[in-house]
Amino acid sequence: MTTKLRLGPLPRNETVKITLVLPVKLKLDLDRYSELHGKTWGVKVNAETLIPHMLEAFIARDRGFRNSCVPLATESAPPSSEFAP
Repeated sequence: MTTKLRLGPLPRNETVKITLVLPVKLKLDLDRYSELHGKTWGVKVNAETLIPHMLEAFIARDRGFRNSCVPLATESAPPSSEFAP
């Protein structure tokens, strides 16, 4: 039987370290998920490795968040020449 997981194989990304405090039950669930993810994809990973990918997937699928976001200045189009002197 093949298990369908929402989180697929993990890409390699540049990272920033942060510290989290989690409820014990959530940490246990994350450990179980990481074990199942490793069995599903054949690559052993720990919960700490999965958390950023889970958060990224959650945010990407949150329509309310996407609809309320204003693009960052670096993501927006160049200013219109209409306002140029």
